Amino acid sequence: MSLPHPALHASHSGIWIADAAGTRAIGRGEAIRLAADTPVILLNAPLVGQRLGYAELSGLDLLELFAFIHPARFAVPTPAGLARAVDLSPPDGDEDVAAFLLEAAAALLAVPAGNWPEREGAWASAQALFRMRWPWGPAVVERVAKPARDERWLFSRLPEWEEAPPRPAPRTVTLLPDEAEERLTRLTGAGAEIRPGQRAFAAAAAEAFGPRSVRDAPNMVLAEAGTGIGKTLGYLAPASLWAERAGGPVWISTFTKALQRQLSQETERLFPDAAERRVRVVTRKGRENYLCLLNLEDALQGGFAGRAAVLAQLVARWAAYTADGDMVGGDLPGWLPTLFRRNGPAALTDRRGECVYAGCPHYRKCFIERAARAGAQADIVIANHALVMVNAARGRELNTRPTRYVFDEGHHLHDAADAMFGTALSGAESIELRRWLLGPEAGGRGRRRGLAARLSDVASYDEAGARAIADAVDAARALPSDGWLGRLAEGQPFGPVEALLAAARGLTYARAEQPGDAGYGLETELAEPTPALIDAAQPAAAALDALVRPLNGLARRLEALLAEAPDWLDAQARARVEGAIASIGWRAETVAAWLALLARVGGPVDPDFVDWLAVDRVEGREYDVGLHRRWLDPTRPLAEVVLKPAHGVLVTSATLRGGGTGDGDWTQAEARSGAHHLVRAPQRFAAASPFDYAAHAEVLIVTDVKKGDIAELSGAYARLIAAAGGGTLGLFTAIRRLRAVHARLADRLARDGLPLHAQHVDPIDTGTLVDIFRDDPHASLLGTDALRDGVDVPGHSLRLVVMEGVPWPKPGVLHAARRLVGGGSTYDDRIVRARLAQAFGRLIRRADDRGLFVLLSAATPSRLLSAFPDGTPIARVTLDEAVARVSARLSPSAPLAIPGSLGHGAHAGETLGELP
Repeated sequence: MSLPHPALHASHSGIWIADAAGTRAIGRGEAIRLAADTPVILLNAPLVGQRLGYAELSGLDLLELFAFIHPARFAVPTPAGLARAVDLSPPDGDEDVAAFLLEAAAALLAVPAGNWPEREGAWASAQALFRMRWPWGPAVVERVAKPARDERWLFSRLPEWEEAPPRPAPRTVTLLPDEAEERLTRLTGAGAEIRPGQRAFAAAAAEAFGPRSVRDAPNMVLAEAGTGIGKTLGYLAPASLWAERAGGPVWISTFTKALQRQLSQETERLFPDAAERRVRVVTRKGRENYLCLLNLEDALQGGFAGRAAVLAQLVARWAAYTADGDMVGGDLPGWLPTLFRRNGPAALTDRRGECVYAGCPHYRKCFIERAARAGAQADIVIANHALVMVNAARGRELNTRPTRYVFDEGHHLHDAADAMFGTALSGAESIELRRWLLGPEAGGRGRRRGLAARLSDVASYDEAGARAIADAVDAARALPSDGWLGRLAEGQPFGPVEALLAAARGLTYARAEQPGDAGYGLETELAEPTPALIDAAQPAAAALDALVRPLNGLARRLEALLAEAPDWLDAQARARVEGAIASIGWRAETVAAWLALLARVGGPVDPDFVDWLAVDRVEGREYDVGLHRRWLDPTRPLAEVVLKPAHGVLVTSATLRGGGTGDGDWTQAEARSGAHHLVRAPQRFAAASPFDYAAHAEVLIVTDVKKGDIAELSGAYARLIAAAGGGTLGLFTAIRRLRAVHARLADRLARDGLPLHAQHVDPIDTGTLVDIFRDDPHASLLGTDALRDGVDVPGHSLRLVVMEGVPWPKPGVLHAARRLVGGGSTYDDRIVRARLAQAFGRLIRRADDRGLFVLLSAATPSRLLSAFPDGTPIARVTLDEAVARVSARLSPSAPLAIPGSLGHGAHAGETLGELP
């Protein structure tokens, strides 16, 4: 099947066009002219446009066609990944890709003529996309036949969730360690390898599921399980056993979406039957992750225009086939939203907290409500740290609050609590509150409505409630409005809160800006405020007080309404009012926290908090200004809100003690998990990794790459990646340096058949970048913190980790305060050791993995080297030596045994002797 369009492929190694006459290489200028004049078939238009330097590139993107033909299926968005997805042979090289794109287009367009499982709804979507002038529209309409009978459209096709009776409280049961080990044996299989560390871990984890004996004193277990122990099945064994016997849910919380997906896959061992597993295991995320059906309906009915409207149609196709409606990390391909404008995907979820709950016509089909109800009946709920804390602090599901938690990736609990319980009175936060209260202003489009519109029926019933709504809406006009950043820059703020932000901005620039700064964020302590800031704080506080009072009054009136139960308050209306109470309470708490922060301006210091002023910038462009407050110890609210109400808590990680060993590090593990705020001391367990690091890994500290020299840094990365033949994860502490290195290397490496991808450069989401990296053993990936902690790439695809330097914490007001009370340089060392341990942990993921870890920093202190597992060979070498070692160790036939290792504590100038 031929198409009357050429195919265009652009990579860092060249540009090719393919049509009926064959394939030929072309220049960038010709490619841009061709793409501007002629519809071209391509793969990932934003990425191709970036490589051409033509941001407005559009055409017939095969990823969009794949999303239409196969909704809720994933394909790695590369030529090789697409070839597997459509059952074709992958192209041999870059010069063959353009011709392959023509072949792939024909294969996808041929699917509707055969046995097509995703046929339902396709004809109606194709017609709508054709009217929107979707580039694939004519070809798709021609090939998708009209159904013989009317199809059920999306909103009638989706199943309704069902109400279930309240779940009884969990029964009191005691798990014995040998029972947990027996369940583990069943999960791993009778013939599986016996792993003593995993069995010991399961037995220790069982302690967290015993009955609590003292109020506010949960049975807490801190368990460090080295990589390869098999901790997931180790805690699933006692967790599933307790859920089965006690009849209650266990919430397993992670920090990354990647681990949530892995956990969901591991539960197949618990419940091999897919239907049973859907009932017994539920994945929960925050509301902002799920598709909002009301927002989607608005988009389909004209709320979106242009490319965003095309996205809405493709998402509607997906919604009919998705397992759970999760748009972020679920079965919606992560690359699909990145093909469109950024505001399109966000507008399809409930990011603004405007849900009307039972007032929504799609309430009974809502993905969010379905997940909440399924989670209430499940045995295992796979959640994340942020959701656990939000639900505990202000969740509506009070009657289904879990009593047993497992916090995997527990080393992130401190950071998650820090973000959750912090306060920011900023322009971005306050304008969102204004929009939530007032709705669209100045001709805004879409279905968004203000508080008065959402509660119009309440206002008509209750006079006091109506007054409270009117007062809150009136007070909201004192908050920043559209254009506030420009007015601040011009020195013409409007309203008391904008005046406060203007004063904060002026003081931050006065105290924090340095000559020659790179145009990134500025911050300064909220200490010794100027008279201008003090004078601005009082009217701002008065304006916020005028807002929080009617919000609190409205919440009380709504609670009274539930108690009065008028005739019109049926079950759905009650649910809607309960949802409104929760939303209003959340906003009222936020404003109250802002008021407490403003009381600090010119007032006494609160030793429990760290307060500062900040101007957020990217490359000199301001995007927010605000006053910030964080707990000096964020595990205090974590302990009060989450830990103390629980009966049992297991906190586990491969680096729970921050990459160190010894009893002293348990003190820090307890401090960063909140255990030291509990009256009952936690149980401790540690199991070292079973991997043979002495034989399979090596740490090289390069001593002759000049710090701050981008040319030398780029050259080092280029030589190391080439020596390894790809398979390299490059980690940076600054986005600016990452971009500079990528710009120097991408073309050079691509010419040698070594693709280079980069976070913050490629217009692709991080999860998809990792998928691309995992899929191609010749590819390399550059990134920052998210890749240091969130990459799981076992096997040959990741065989070299290169860090640009020691990952010292960023100096800032908050860090300085915590450093002061945490031991000064000792506090910094703990952070760095934890980061090094996490980065090294990306390298060896299974017993047959092998690889090298290279740190491009001559000034690495020996005291930090305890971050690496015991027995790991460590050497300080020149770049030439490092390149030679990488080449020798990582070739398929090379042995990785390291003779003459110095072990921990190698000093500058020491090396390992000659290569064998």
